[in-house]
Parts: sequence; C-alpha cells; structure tokens
Amino acid sequence: MMKKLFSLAVALALTPSLSIAQTDCGLCAKTIVINSALAGCFLKRFPEWQSKSTSAIVVDLAGCEGAPTEEERGVVAALPTPGQVSATPDTEFILTLGQLVCLKRKLEDPALVLDPSATIDLGVCE
Repeated sequence: MMKKLFSLAVALALTPSLSIAQTDCGLCAKTIVINSALAGCFLKRFPEWQSKSTSAIVVDLAGCEGAPTEEERGVVAALPTPGQVSATPDTEFILTLGQLVCLKRKLEDPALVLDPSATIDLGVCE
C-alpha cells in the first residue's frame, strides 16, 4: 500500500504541468501598458521567455530602448493631446506561458495602435 502511494505521489510530482499552475497565477498581470519600442523589444526577446519551463515568466523590458528612465520618472510629463490618454508603459510584469503567447499575438496585430502607449487586456488570454 505504501509503495502504491509513493508511486502515485512521484507520478503526480513529475507531471510536466498541471492546468492549475497555468490558471492560478495571482501575481500575473491582467493588463499591461506598452508602446511600440517596448513591443518591438518584447517580440525580439519572445523566444527567450517562451523557452522557460516555469508556470510564471518574469518579463523585464527595463533595459530596452523606449523604456522610461529614472530621470523621466521624476519629470512631469507633457500633457497628452485632447481625447488621447497616455499611460506610462510597464517594463516589468509576470505572465503565464499562455498569456505570453497571447500578448505576442496581440502585439503582432497590424491594427493595434501602440503610440504613445496602449493598454493590452490579458484577462481574455487565460
């Protein structure tokens, strides 16, 4: 009996990925704000993140061209043009692999307007 329980426990532990791990990511982003420069950097580095075998992937775009710098954060930004809302792009966020692939698909959509910035809903990606 103990041997069967042990075998079952080992089999469950070695299962590549449980669906619970993919959908239950409390720290994963539900929306992100991104601009065209950061989107290009994301698409360039996508294979690096896609190859990770973890259930949560940390996306760090802070070193990319177009990322807000410390100096820019301390300066009051210019007012956006009337009727246009501009938010500061996110440079660090956590995604599941499914959200990562979904974000890539959304960023490759030619109809998406990324400048000055766009808010991408990742809630539908799960």
